[in-house]
Amino acid sequence: MKNILQFQSVTFIYHTPRGELTAAKDLTFSVDEGEFVAIIGPSGCGKTTLLSLAAGLLKPSSGRIERRGSLGYMLQKDELFPWRTIEKNIFLPLEVQRKKDAAQRERALSLAKKYGLGDFLKSYPAQLSGGMRQRAALIRTLATDPDILLLDEPFSALDYQTRLNVCEDVGNIIRSEKKTALLITHDISEAISLADRVLVLSARPARVAHAHPLDFGDVPPLKRRELPAFPVWFERLWRELNA
Repeated sequence: MKNILQFQSVTFIYHTPRGELTAAKDLTFSVDEGEFVAIIGPSGCGKTTLLSLAAGLLKPSSGRIERRGSLGYMLQKDELFPWRTIEKNIFLPLEVQRKKDAAQRERALSLAKKYGLGDFLKSYPAQLSGGMRQRAALIRTLATDPDILLLDEPFSALDYQTRLNVCEDVGNIIRSEKKTALLITHDISEAISLADRVLVLSARPARVAHAHPLDFGDVPPLKRRELPAFPVWFERLWRELNA
């Protein structure tokens, strides 16, 4: 496998009226092609800043970030436009990027149908459940066939039961489509159930304090939670997060 995203000694400093605030310092890690990496860390440590750096929305104060391929960004809320049908919401990235040929539209529609949205393409977001809307948001993100998916706590706005089901859906879709993913989450269980590798950030300024490859293979998210290794990993990551 080759690195598709790499942070090399990245430092990022916010300049505020009160002075400088170092959000990340000497942050170094990489994500391999086809890998699902989850990042957890203490509240306020700079997880979302890290994702903004990965997306190129922020530039590092020092160090280097190397990206190979295109990006797709999935937010905490689905952010579907209420006045557009699900079909037209899914087509939105293609319109923005002026990718309007029939083959690309058909690919987006085939993804929607493949993952259970075929009967809802003419519906509006208000007519769908929160879980269905988040699934539509993922299909919209996949519509342009990005090489890297950046996931910013994409389940945090959902109730617990829906969150479990959508986590399962999203995890299975990402693996089925063989996408590279970088997930930011504050939920340890979510990180364990989805990722191939978990990075634990230190308190601000963020750096990678621990990195753990997980040994679950292709076991789906909900099934991982039933395995004896799951609580062992949870306890270990909880201790590191609260050290």
